[in-house]
Amino acid sequence: MRMVDLIEKKVGGEILSGDEIRYIVKGFTDGSIPDYQMAAFQMAVVFNGMTDRETADLTMAMMHSGDVVDLSDLRGVKVDKHSTGGVGDTTTLVIAPLVAACGGTVAKMSGRGLGHTGGTLDKLESIPGVCIEQPMARFKEIVDEIGVAVIGQTGNLVPADKKMYALRDVTATVRSIPLIASSIMSKKLAAGTDAIVLDVKTGTGAFMQTVDEAEKLAHLMVSIGKLVGRECVAVITDMNQPLGLAVGNALEVREAVELLSGKIPAGDPLYEVCMLLGVHMMRVSKLAKTEVEAREKLESALHSGAGLEKLRRMIAAEGGDASYIDLARIDELCRVNKKINVYPERAGYISSMNAERIGTAAQILGAGRATKEESIDPAVGLVMKKRLGDFIRADEPLCVMYVNDESKLNAALNMFHSAFEYSDAKPDYRPMVYDVVRA
Repeated sequence: MRMVDLIEKKVGGEILSGDEIRYIVKGFTDGSIPDYQMAAFQMAVVFNGMTDRETADLTMAMMHSGDVVDLSDLRGVKVDKHSTGGVGDTTTLVIAPLVAACGGTVAKMSGRGLGHTGGTLDKLESIPGVCIEQPMARFKEIVDEIGVAVIGQTGNLVPADKKMYALRDVTATVRSIPLIASSIMSKKLAAGTDAIVLDVKTGTGAFMQTVDEAEKLAHLMVSIGKLVGRECVAVITDMNQPLGLAVGNALEVREAVELLSGKIPAGDPLYEVCMLLGVHMMRVSKLAKTEVEAREKLESALHSGAGLEKLRRMIAAEGGDASYIDLARIDELCRVNKKINVYPERAGYISSMNAERIGTAAQILGAGRATKEESIDPAVGLVMKKRLGDFIRADEPLCVMYVNDESKLNAALNMFHSAFEYSDAKPDYRPMVYDVVRA
């Protein structure tokens, strides 16, 4: 078998066998296949695509390129939730403990944020003492004792993906849907869970800019799950505005605590998306027979405080000071030198938001990183006061910025204001959820 022949085969639009795909992934991971040949192969995939079966074979080959976590000794259905990345997306900190409070087993390996998207690990690390680098034995202990744990990915989890993504990033092959799907699913499958609920974002703050792109990605990932014997559901949600009102690490932790404390009502976008994801996590975990029953159990865990208590216990188990997970103390995580009200450039209805630019404004303040080496200021960011479609007066705050380094303020303000358009007429309604994709 020669790599050049396999490249030529894919250039010609032919279908590769499982053995051929495993040869490519193994060779690239161990260095016997050079970067330039892998780049040529990935470009051929961009132009000619892959079948669902090919993509599933690629996913499994990538999954087995490094460590594969074995969670079979843990009770119940091990479930994970994955978001394709967005702004103000605090769902993991809400729904993972709620599902655990309903008897679920939520074993999640998460990633850090890069660019305008916030990472769950960065949010957790805004709580003093939290250590997300837990040994695998301790990770499993926490899941077994509490029902939920969120930690960082192990160093040798899917090394093929790390190499392939680095190459895609510099060869304009990032946006291939089969390559995106195999990248996401290989990491989720290597983490050892039995079932996965996917939150596929679409819009200005998402990687998939259109609903059509999001639909294709969602269907492909669900198909991969079915082909490799894992239950998988994908929910396609809107990211043309921040999901929650808070954008920033400690600010988003505070918002999660507020929701789990009953301070954010049903009907709120963050509340509803959390509930929808949780309902599907409950269903794939066999903890509810119907969606109505699943939601009732989740809301009972929320209103009783059981979900908040699960989050406290998880924080404590990972070395954190769980006393902050309380409305009486949570503001202490968000202390900054200055809070600045930001006003709109004109009165009117908010007809358009660019969620990426809002996230980038928070990043400029220090809430995110442009490169993996940059540090994060956990307290800074912004809190929106209005949503898409709302009317705003010229003397009403559009958001409050939490600022420590004022030298970054003007750049953040310019980026933030560029995210908005206003109109005199109320804009058309935009749904928060577009579709639910099942096998």
